[in-house]
Amino acid sequence: MLKQILGRIPKKNLKNIRDSNPSTSSFSKRNEGGTKRVSNPVDDALGASFSVMNMGSNGHDKFIPVSYEALPTFRDVPASEKQQLFIRKIKMCCIIFDFTDTGKSVKEKEIKRQTLLELVEYVTSANGKFTENVMQEVVKMVSANIFRVFTPQPRENKLIDGIDLEEEEPAMDPAWPHLQVVYEFLLRFVTSPETDAKIAKRYIDHSFVMKLLDLFDSEDPREREYLKTILHRIYGKFMVHRPFIRKAINSIFYHFIFETEKHNGIAEFLEVLGSIINGFALPLKEEHKLFLVRTLIPLHKPKCLAMYHQQLSYCVTQFVEKDFKLADTVIRGLLKYWPVTNSSKEVLFLNEFEEILEVTQIPEFQRCMVPLFQQIARCLRSLHFQVAERSLFLWNNDHIENLIKQNRKVILPIIFPSIERNTRHHWNQAVHSLTLNVRKIFYDLDPDLFKACQNKFDEDELKGSSIEEKRIMTWNRLEELAAENASSGEAILVP
Repeated sequence: MLKQILGRIPKKNLKNIRDSNPSTSSFSKRNEGGTKRVSNPVDDALGASFSVMNMGSNGHDKFIPVSYEALPTFRDVPASEKQQLFIRKIKMCCIIFDFTDTGKSVKEKEIKRQTLLELVEYVTSANGKFTENVMQEVVKMVSANIFRVFTPQPRENKLIDGIDLEEEEPAMDPAWPHLQVVYEFLLRFVTSPETDAKIAKRYIDHSFVMKLLDLFDSEDPREREYLKTILHRIYGKFMVHRPFIRKAINSIFYHFIFETEKHNGIAEFLEVLGSIINGFALPLKEEHKLFLVRTLIPLHKPKCLAMYHQQLSYCVTQFVEKDFKLADTVIRGLLKYWPVTNSSKEVLFLNEFEEILEVTQIPEFQRCMVPLFQQIARCLRSLHFQVAERSLFLWNNDHIENLIKQNRKVILPIIFPSIERNTRHHWNQAVHSLTLNVRKIFYDLDPDLFKACQNKFDEDELKGSSIEEKRIMTWNRLEELAAENASSGEAILVP
């Protein structure tokens, strides 16, 4: 019955309904051979701006109008029309091109690049507040150009082949000469005094900021550098977004630490946070202390620590400088994540310890000095000469040396066996010489304590020798019994 009713509707009417939809009509005309349209081609193409913005990486050049021509410059129009021209130019820049094919749409790409440069100049020299409509169009254009999905590189295969990720050439985006101008435009727009944060926050919102944070995983270091600067300016200008930005970065860190251990922008995030931590008011909020304990300290866990350790160490040291009582918490936290089989990470940890100990006061030092110097003692006797050498360099720091001297009665008995064994057996000449210097410091400082430690060490060595001899005798006796009873197959009892 339904088929019969539908069959009676003339097909011509269906065609009229389809043609009455202007967007469908213009789209079908483009597909049917690109017939000429009477209206401005740029404006018509951007009438479907949402289609352009939602276009994926496979949709490059899909919505380019038949005629993509440059608009008049700002000098060629009266002041009353400049803002309208500005909006038209912004809409024109929403068109996305495929930069992987250098021979495609060359003229149009250059027109867009020159238009973007004009927009940067206009925003820089603007002398009137940007309207809400302008802000909305700016965010649409920036979103259309920079927000995209990255294709991850097969990093695991490269590691298997024995290639060090730190020595790889970074992947450069072929669209960067174009993207750079878009980022520069966004930076100038955010920092412009003509951008009212109270209005702009409706468009530079949580969704926009979250997508911006996702871009930090770009493999192009030039892009991450711009993102770092822009994020810092947004954090400074939009106070309402500050808690959200901190929580969002926190979430990215958790995902990196406990799940993937893969992210290209950790160092840049930490640079931004270093500046933020530097501006924290005193006394520190509990939220900020939790960030130190739950995020910054666990960031020492991943294997790729060397890629961002300098920035991480700065952030941690900033906390201790602001609140010296946190020194004990930080040192114990680092000891918890101390690397067992990675010597290069051990050297990084020792570097960080020196920076933290430089700003540590005596009461906090005394709370953690026993576990701290138990670990340093293990580093002193390390067969990896860089680890042993770096731990001995701690005595070159005057503040740390004074802390050790004031607490020598606790510290020397802990590290003396390592010092003495280094002077007798260590294979590296530099480590041997540095150990002798440290040994002399303690001997000149407190000869009685030094001799007491020497006597205890000798006693322990004798005990150790007797235990070793007993162990060897036990094994020899076991071998003899085994040889006597080999033919009988009887069970052997060792007395």
